[in-house]
Amino acid sequence: MNDTFKHKGMRLQLVSTLKSKGITNENVLKAIAKIPRHLFMDSGFLDHAYQDKAFPIAADQTISQPYTVAFQSELLQVKRGDKVLEIGTGSGYQTAVLCELGAKVFSIERQQELFKKTSKFLPKLGYRAKKLVFGDGYKGMVEEAPFASIIVTAGAPFVPKPLLAQLEIGGRLVIPVGDNVQTMTLFVRKGSKEFEKTELGEFRFVPLLEDKN
Repeated sequence: MNDTFKHKGMRLQLVSTLKSKGITNENVLKAIAKIPRHLFMDSGFLDHAYQDKAFPIAADQTISQPYTVAFQSELLQVKRGDKVLEIGTGSGYQTAVLCELGAKVFSIERQQELFKKTSKFLPKLGYRAKKLVFGDGYKGMVEEAPFASIIVTAGAPFVPKPLLAQLEIGGRLVIPVGDNVQTMTLFVRKGSKEFEKTELGEFRFVPLLEDKN
């Protein structure tokens, strides 16, 4: 669990890269500068931890590219104390960013292997989600709704209606929609049945898995 001066220096270089790509939210940049991303990765990729790239983790999943994490986090407009639902806990890196932003994080992971690993690992780094569950992200977490924002960290072929329903008025859903290539999409809830939709460019994600049981 080593985090060295070298790692910290590499994180600052990563922050410079993210700024050059248009990330401006200071809180998001501070979170990226602080969180030891190399600890979230398999040992074979440690030398690459602070490159702006996605890398494989367990269960055929990936740790998202830092730019993607920063871009989605910025879109959420998290305020300290916000209830945020994360669909796809994965390595826990995005979860840690949300915790650094002061969110109360509720997170769902579909892969049992990742769920077990990450739920043990995050508290060791001092990151405690309010609730971390193994389950179907398409259904959201209705018992904890409404949420100030919801982030989906895997490609969704369609927008799950339960997620829209679990947003508070004024709440924001950030979701990559599409099959092979996804369009980053932002929904802002304007009323009980009214949503404002904005499309924000193409990204590539691993697919969001629906519970087939």
